[in-house]
Amino acid sequence: MRGATHAGRAVCAVALALAATACGGGGGSGDAGAVLSASWGDPQNPLEPANTNEVQGGKVLDMIFRGLKRYHPRTGEAQDMLAESIETSDSQNFTITVKDGWTFSNGEKVTARSFVDAWNYGASLRNNQRNAYFFGYIEGYDQVHPESGEQSADTLSGLKVVDDRTFTVKLTQKFSTFPDTLGYNAFAPLPRAFFDDHDAWVKKPIGNGPYLVDSYARGSQMSLRTWKDYPGPDKARNGGVDLKVYTDSNTAYTDLMAGNLDLVDDVPAAQLKNVRNDLGDRYLNTPAGILQTLAFPYYDDAWNKPGSEKVRKGLSMAIDREQITDTIFRKTRTPATDWTSPVLGKDGGFQAGLCGEACEYRPDEAKRLIQEGGGLPGGRVTITYNADTGSHRAWVDAVCNSINNALDDERACTGNPVGTFADFRGRITEQKMSGPFRAGWQMDYPLIQNFLQPLYYTDASSNDGKWSNQDFDDRVDRANRETDDARAVDLFQQAEEVVRDHMAAIPLWYQNGSAGWSDRLSDVALNPFSVPVYDQIKVS
Repeated sequence: MRGATHAGRAVCAVALALAATACGGGGGSGDAGAVLSASWGDPQNPLEPANTNEVQGGKVLDMIFRGLKRYHPRTGEAQDMLAESIETSDSQNFTITVKDGWTFSNGEKVTARSFVDAWNYGASLRNNQRNAYFFGYIEGYDQVHPESGEQSADTLSGLKVVDDRTFTVKLTQKFSTFPDTLGYNAFAPLPRAFFDDHDAWVKKPIGNGPYLVDSYARGSQMSLRTWKDYPGPDKARNGGVDLKVYTDSNTAYTDLMAGNLDLVDDVPAAQLKNVRNDLGDRYLNTPAGILQTLAFPYYDDAWNKPGSEKVRKGLSMAIDREQITDTIFRKTRTPATDWTSPVLGKDGGFQAGLCGEACEYRPDEAKRLIQEGGGLPGGRVTITYNADTGSHRAWVDAVCNSINNALDDERACTGNPVGTFADFRGRITEQKMSGPFRAGWQMDYPLIQNFLQPLYYTDASSNDGKWSNQDFDDRVDRANRETDDARAVDLFQQAEEVVRDHMAAIPLWYQNGSAGWSDRLSDVALNPFSVPVYDQIKVS
């Protein structure tokens, strides 16, 4: 097949960054029937693969589904899972053959139609799936999911079932790295049970991964148990995982220390000074494909008028990233100087310093630019964030203090906490933001395209601020059509320069993944997406 070249360069960088630090714990045999407990947060939406684009729901989908590709838990490389082959001669028409012997946990066989039906469902406007945009390059998407009006077709014309194990995909343009996107959960297969009794499926999802959903009480716990008949090579090495809902990561950490919890994968900032003494070698701090930014509501005219880019650039220059990452995060964050992640590596598209002086702390210049841009809308800014994890308040307060000091105005910036992540996401999707808001991006797959297109392309799935720029869109389209890997990366970097010039979002810092665990666990690891590799954890 052709087309894996961009990802190949990127994942090499991921491998180098993670190889030495990705695993922790001992190598004991463990109790294959023992269940571990881990901290978690309620997902925003029901666990439909095409409707989940946030971390907490994604954790569960990674456990209960397997797709055509899977990203290697250490290197991030897109490897065949259910795909026996993905072939193309022109990077626009693909023939996909599904491996034999795979079933869903209810015994239903996974076939080519399992993928085609799932993708058609995900793309349909009527089904209102958050990840519908990921099917946008398949021919017929404009009929199934038009920009306005009702859909005129029920299925994507670019998807055809050839036989029980084969289907074809026709894209509207060349997209050489399309095969490497197919490990993303939106492309997971679905059983007929999903369509025959959708309400029952949503209450207790049925997948084809190493775990089964046993029970779920929203606000309390989701219990997953090992699927004994799982046909894949990555069988779970424990009896299951109880995901316990916490609204404060400090409480989760306290429970870990008290022996009431086995695993936390978000060590709160307040505990970073103690974590090495508390846990010793039962603590991980590893590079991850995560970027924290401040996003803006471009549907609010106050942030989308001439000169507002100067205000955003001024705010960026008023933030002392070095001081905040040193004092609040104790070196578990690195000041961002572009809009991607160092895990991509230079060949994969990371450009250290692309942001230039706009990401440097320059208080005098910040004040001047904000004044030139017409001043802060309403004379002040409010940064909205979710307060349930307990890990955001400190840095938001620090960012506001930095802005206030730079502008010599103690009321210029304040934080606006929203109780839960689900409520926070609800306000964002309902376009109820009136000022900057916390935005974290955890890569779906290790390509520069994933750090740019879903976030800044017009009407993209995670373009929460509704920023739109035709020059950026055109450059992304050209990059996706390019079959030469170096040229494609260069075009994506040109698109990123458009993001920079307009300061579409303020990059704050690159984030490491962190985890701490009890002495019951061994072989604990975080993948390049900063998600625990639950199926490989052993419990004693």
